[in-house]
Amino acid sequence: MSSKRWKLELPLHAMILPGLIFVLLFHYGPMAGIAIAFQKFIPAKGLFGSEWIGLENFKYVYGLPDTMTVIRNTLFISVMKIAAGLIAPIATALLLNEIRKQLFKRSVQTVIYMPHFLSWVILAGILLDVLSPTVGMVNAFISWLGLPKIFFLGNAQWFPYVLVAADVWKEFGFGTIVYLAALTGINPALYEAAVIDGAGRWKQTLHITLPGMTPIIVLMLTLSLGNVLNAGFDQVFNLYSPAVYSTGDILDTYVYRIGLGNGQYGVATAVGLFKSVISFVLISVSYGLAYRFANYRIF
Repeated sequence: MSSKRWKLELPLHAMILPGLIFVLLFHYGPMAGIAIAFQKFIPAKGLFGSEWIGLENFKYVYGLPDTMTVIRNTLFISVMKIAAGLIAPIATALLLNEIRKQLFKRSVQTVIYMPHFLSWVILAGILLDVLSPTVGMVNAFISWLGLPKIFFLGNAQWFPYVLVAADVWKEFGFGTIVYLAALTGINPALYEAAVIDGAGRWKQTLHITLPGMTPIIVLMLTLSLGNVLNAGFDQVFNLYSPAVYSTGDILDTYVYRIGLGNGQYGVATAVGLFKSVISFVLISVSYGLAYRFANYRIF
């Protein structure tokens, strides 16, 4: 690189430097803590004074009776979230695309997009009130229908589905905007030709709109595969309780309880490392699939 070009690009490098330092300090620096997974870690002795025990932490985790249950819960919840999080925004985008009054259309987009900006701490408080078995409006409606009230957040059978429904409610507005943007790329001449051929709105949606959205649908689906083991720590942590551990406890909350709750830092790090390795493989596979089927590149 010539000195003249270096001087011209120096401001750009200076702009990148704070972000680079942040990533190195808070993302790559803490990776040294992976060593704890192979130690009988004692905070007083530190990272270099603790005893090395090899793979004993991994063997211990594998032998715990709750480990396989937690993995099943994580996979079940995350797969349902991926499926519902794909179907709901696509359906909403198709419905909004049929609306011709722009003011109403934009108002609906704004309303459904707003929950995306709220943290799960706030939304958990809202859900606790709405789903309360005593004063919640949902159970009030169920009681009005003459049905028995349901303790949604305290019932292990209902809890995973509440998580999925709440996650879809929070995030489907963001996904809807993505698919609405994809709809703008469809050639209007195709619809005009379909009308001339006598195709109704349903036929146009089936044979023009959905095929036109297919590349972005494939892209979003393949990229979501990397989140199979991320079932949503913030959401679950703010909503779950010991009563729903059997169906609501996921890998992230499991690591939290073992590490900070029980003080078993080595075991918790081993579980976290296992999750990170699997997630890395899944992300790599998902980006490979996105490149192959949707021509998606990250550079």
